[in-house]
Amino acid sequence: MTAVPAKAQAVIIGGGVIGCSVAYHLAKLGWRDVVLLERKELTSGTTWHAAGLIGQLRATANMTKLARYGAELYAKLEAETGVATGFRRVGSLSLALTGERLEELRRGASMARAFDVEAEEISVAEAGRRHPLTNMAGVVGAIYLPRDGQADPGNVALSMARGASNAGVRICEHVKVTGIRVDKARVRGVMTEAGPIAAEVVVNCAGMWGREVGRLAGVHLPLQACEHFYIVSEPSDEIPSGLPVLRVTDECAYYKEDAGKIMLGAFEPNAKPWGVDGIPEAFSFDELQPDLEHMAPILETATRRMPLLRRIGIRTFFNGPESFTHDNRYLLGETPEVAGFFVACGFNSVGIQSAAGAGKALAEWIVGGAAPFDLWDVDVRRTFPWQSTRAFIGPRVSETLGLLYADHFPFRQFATSRGVRHSPLHDALAAQGAYFGEVAGWERPHWFLPRGEAAGRPRPHDTWGRPRWHAHVAAEHMAVRTGVGLFDMSPFGKIRVEGRDAEAVLQRICANDVAIAPGRIVYTQWLNARGGIEADVTIARLDEGAYLVVTSATTVRRDLAWLKRHTPEEARATALDVSSGEACLALMGPNARRLLATLTPDDVSNAALPFASQRNIELGMAHVRAHRISYVGELGFELYVPTEFAKGLMCLLLEAGAALGLRPAGILAMDTLRLEKAFRHFGHDICDEDHVLEAGLGFVVKSEKPNGRFGEFIGRGAVLSKRDLGLQRRLLQFKLEDPEPLLFHNEPVLKDGRIVGFLTSGGYGHAVGAAIGLGYVPCRAEESTEELLASRFEIEVAGRRFGATATVRPLYDPTGARLRG
Repeated sequence: MTAVPAKAQAVIIGGGVIGCSVAYHLAKLGWRDVVLLERKELTSGTTWHAAGLIGQLRATANMTKLARYGAELYAKLEAETGVATGFRRVGSLSLALTGERLEELRRGASMARAFDVEAEEISVAEAGRRHPLTNMAGVVGAIYLPRDGQADPGNVALSMARGASNAGVRICEHVKVTGIRVDKARVRGVMTEAGPIAAEVVVNCAGMWGREVGRLAGVHLPLQACEHFYIVSEPSDEIPSGLPVLRVTDECAYYKEDAGKIMLGAFEPNAKPWGVDGIPEAFSFDELQPDLEHMAPILETATRRMPLLRRIGIRTFFNGPESFTHDNRYLLGETPEVAGFFVACGFNSVGIQSAAGAGKALAEWIVGGAAPFDLWDVDVRRTFPWQSTRAFIGPRVSETLGLLYADHFPFRQFATSRGVRHSPLHDALAAQGAYFGEVAGWERPHWFLPRGEAAGRPRPHDTWGRPRWHAHVAAEHMAVRTGVGLFDMSPFGKIRVEGRDAEAVLQRICANDVAIAPGRIVYTQWLNARGGIEADVTIARLDEGAYLVVTSATTVRRDLAWLKRHTPEEARATALDVSSGEACLALMGPNARRLLATLTPDDVSNAALPFASQRNIELGMAHVRAHRISYVGELGFELYVPTEFAKGLMCLLLEAGAALGLRPAGILAMDTLRLEKAFRHFGHDICDEDHVLEAGLGFVVKSEKPNGRFGEFIGRGAVLSKRDLGLQRRLLQFKLEDPEPLLFHNEPVLKDGRIVGFLTSGGYGHAVGAAIGLGYVPCRAEESTEELLASRFEIEVAGRRFGATATVRPLYDPTGARLRG
């Protein structure tokens, strides 16, 4: 058995391409006292049988940046390490068989241009010339990315392993990790069959074993292996060398030429989870039993699409396991449960193309103590422990594998593992005609059907055009703008901060001033040392020693972890997630006060309950805490009540509100309403790499507030520096001049004919009569707002450019008079 050292600066668990990448990049940053542990041999899990496709375009700008880095690294690794990666830049070709798929590909090509990735739409005839083996019957369009490529997956990993080893990293094969030492919520090392290793950093790169390795540290990771199939043809002189990678996603298939053979891989709609009850102890370089019946429909279609396959025959029918996550995004970063325990696993069949970038980003995170840029798309803090249960993750990954090649329609919802978390108002909302979507496991109304239409499970979001529910959302939107609407905000995250030092702790973490009187509410950001936004929350002071932090359902674990890790050890304060303890009904619209006043003996006038305040009121048979705050830009009240009173409160509001035209509204209407008001959305418009001043949120940053017991607020220095140096970019709001196109996000923003950015979020402004969006554009420090807005702006949608009006003030109610009325 291989000997292991007694201690190390970092221990990496797993010797696949991801673990080798993390080791290589840690060494590049000067961490040489690193040990990589592999239970069998390097690449013996899933890396050795990966397809090796190296695409560059991903769903976000930063994921694309990481993928591009991978292609650049693999092209030069051999010169550094002496191990060839087999990287070839052959390009890729994506075919569309439907108009909807072509719209998706065109939008993707536009997004690629915004992300500085070469992409072009080519004719069907040209696609046929570039891939002459392909039958173009039924093809309606094609997109070509010339700088995509392919590589030898095993050698990519071994090349990075050689580079790490040459730099001093110790690689130990045939050493299994049997335990992970954790003390006071911090990792302290690992136990192995060869003895313990003390370490302050442990990295879980265990691939399809990642869930089990996580449990050794008390961390629950939602990933599960699935069977993944491909075939390799017999060699043929008829197969040209250097063919582009071909994707026919409408047929669930990809094709790759390699050494005179064709590899055909599939992402079928109903995948087969594998190893649900555990992976065999001896598993190493193993194949799974072929399932010809399962693959038959795709093979039949493939032989029509590429007739040569029928003639030359199949040399290899391969079935091997790959790990998939609950949402088709990999898991990266420091876990919220255990400090110093990092993960990089669950790569959903994009491990080879993602490995270099993910390894580099995680190494910079480990060494620098913070994410180097926005990685929320893959941040492990987005996950929840219940997502790792077998009852949830098994059915979910049977769907997520196939969704890689499904139509990626806006707002598309998962069909499996639903109904996990319900608001206490769920059944009452369903009776009102709610169509539910899922957010962080919560079933939340997306929209409501008009009376008389049957309710039930959501119909598919199945178009890039105006969906069937567009009119329903518009009606809800306008009801809030002109009358009164009712939202269920119970799933929002709620963190209670209490103790003698609660104020002092929050003063250090919050950029706004939270030394406020009980009954007041502040909107604030939590900043990092760079001035980037780590959280976007409202905070109500309940009494002298207690605050309530309200955040989104998706970020509550992230925010709680940030709060706890930035609370000084000597502080007398506690933070507790109380999200499930209270329901929240949001009464929003110009008639909200009028309705509320008819139901309570308490004074809810503007004088008694002004904007950004809260008080307890009597409402029906419940005592309710009414928060005068709004995310939709209208007069409104968030009504917090113990969950057991929620249903009665909703019935009371609906019955009394009928005379005023009260309308239940869903989260899609909430999103379009906040967009009209240019309210920011964390994860889209603001994140940890967006400076709070460039995001236009300087008005809630109180850099002049006195230092508290624990010093100045985090990020204050970066705020003062940015004020001195000036802004380099600004977040603007855009409205299309043409009312027909639809915006979602990532559409390129053009300034005077040149792409300068992309939309961070988009939707339809029903009150302003056109699609609207938010996006950052570069600016000069000395440039005035008037000079910036004097430019000509356009938004590119699926290859077409549309004129747009830009503004720094909200398109709707720019003075905020309606909000404060």
